[in-house]
Amino acid sequence: MKILADYHTHTIYSCGNNENRRHAKGTIEENVLAAIDKGLEVIGISEHGFNHNFYGLSRKNAKKEREEIDRLNKKYPQIKVLMGMECNILDDTGRIDMPDDMVHYFDYILAGYHYGSRPTSLRSILHHIDNFLFSGRLFSKKYNTRALIKAMEKYDLKYITHPGDKGQVDIVEVAQAAVRTNTGLEINGHHNRLSPEMIRAISHMDLKFYIGSDAHKPENIANFERAYEIVEESGLDPARIVNLVKD
Repeated sequence: MKILADYHTHTIYSCGNNENRRHAKGTIEENVLAAIDKGLEVIGISEHGFNHNFYGLSRKNAKKEREEIDRLNKKYPQIKVLMGMECNILDDTGRIDMPDDMVHYFDYILAGYHYGSRPTSLRSILHHIDNFLFSGRLFSKKYNTRALIKAMEKYDLKYITHPGDKGQVDIVEVAQAAVRTNTGLEINGHHNRLSPEMIRAISHMDLKFYIGSDAHKPENIANFERAYEIVEESGLDPARIVNLVKD
C-alpha cells in the first residue's frame, strides 16, 4: 500500500506559550521535507488544541503557522500542506477547544482526549483523575464515550484521534456515532489505538478508517509500521483505510 497522506503530525509550535518547552522537535518545513522524501501527496500539521495546559498551540502561533504553511505550499508545489488541529475533547458535552474566531485558520479538525486538557468543571477534574490513574475503569467509561459522541455530533471532525487510549470508551457506540456523522476513526500505532480487538468489534460497520503517525519529530512522519501490524492483526482490509492506496 502507498501512503497518500499523514494528517496527524506535530511541530515545535505544540509548546503552549513557552517557546523553550518543545513537546515536538521539528519545524513545519522539516515535516514537509520528510513527507516529500517519503512520497506523500499531503502532509497535515495538527498541533495540540488551545486548551492543552502544556503543549497547546497559542493564538499568536496559529497566525504564524497559517502564514508559514501558505508560504510552504508555494515553495513546494509537489505536495499539499494543510493546517489542522488536534483539538481536545473537554467534557461530556462534546465541547472542543476551537474558538469560533480561530476556526477560519484551519483546513481540517481532528479531536481526541488528552490528560493535559484544561478541565471545565469539578466533575471533569474527577474524570481526568480516573482516566489518568485508572484509564477510566472506575466510573468514566460512559462519560468518555458520551464525550466523543457529542463532539462528533457537534463539530465537523475529520477523525477522532487514538479513541480509547487515555480513557476507556464503548467503541461500538463510538463507531455507530462515527458512521452517523461521517467521522473517521484513527488507527494510531504510537498509542496502539484503535487496537486489533477494537477494530474487529466494529469493522462490519461502514466506517472511515485513517492511519496517523502522531509524529513528534520529522523522521517519524508516515511511520506507520506499528499501525500496519495492528491492521494485519485485526484482519481489516487495508483498502478501507482512507489515506492509503494500492501501489
